[in-house]
Amino acid sequence: MRQVIVAGNWKMNASKDMAGGLISGILSGMSGVKSKIIACVPFPYLSQVEELTKGSQISIGAQNLNVNSSGAFTGEVSAEMIKDFGAGYVIIGHSERRSLYNETNDIVAEKVEAALNSGLTPIFCVGETLSDREAGNTEAVVEKQVMAVLDRTGAEVFKKIIIAYEPVWAIGTGVTATPEQAQETHRYIRSILSRYDEGAAQITPILYGGSMNPGNAKELISCADIDGGLIGGASLEAESFLNICKAG
Repeated sequence: MRQVIVAGNWKMNASKDMAGGLISGILSGMSGVKSKIIACVPFPYLSQVEELTKGSQISIGAQNLNVNSSGAFTGEVSAEMIKDFGAGYVIIGHSERRSLYNETNDIVAEKVEAALNSGLTPIFCVGETLSDREAGNTEAVVEKQVMAVLDRTGAEVFKKIIIAYEPVWAIGTGVTATPEQAQETHRYIRSILSRYDEGAAQITPILYGGSMNPGNAKELISCADIDGGLIGGASLEAESFLNICKAG
């Protein structure tokens, strides 16, 4: 049985005081939490969060990486740098990276491969826009995104990947895919993997990302193919985040 995973994506939100208070608040309310927790924090706060979470059940992740291990890439951060601060996870292919920074399916696939080669676990994001859904293209879009990685890496490595399905129209909008809509797409993603490696299909966690909150988390996570959440806004408030973690 797949473990429930709740990953908090802080996005570009943090200060030393905020990071310290948020992590302390989460740690103080961990009693009874069975979900695996990952805090994906901005690069400058990895060191602080590493120190604050030592010996706890909170794992650390980053939000992006460069495919190169080092070199003349001003402003970029490598997988090795991320690992140097105790992080074991990295978000790749978030819709904001795809839309704001023009990350194509091929770029995302290259980043997933770089993360895997460095021993990081990618939290690989897929999802359709509102126009895609209204046109009935959800499955085609998601399949193209998944296949870009699968064609590059093979199916076996998906046992070392976390997938996050995030319908773009539900991110930060307060609009959430219904449990039925989310489960339908999660099931389809798993069916794509099963064509190539049934073992990977059954092992790979698929998280839902798109305005998951304490009010809808339990119903979403109770779906057969939804294994937790990639949480944006609700991860910035300890009580809300903990209530989602406890939903699993």
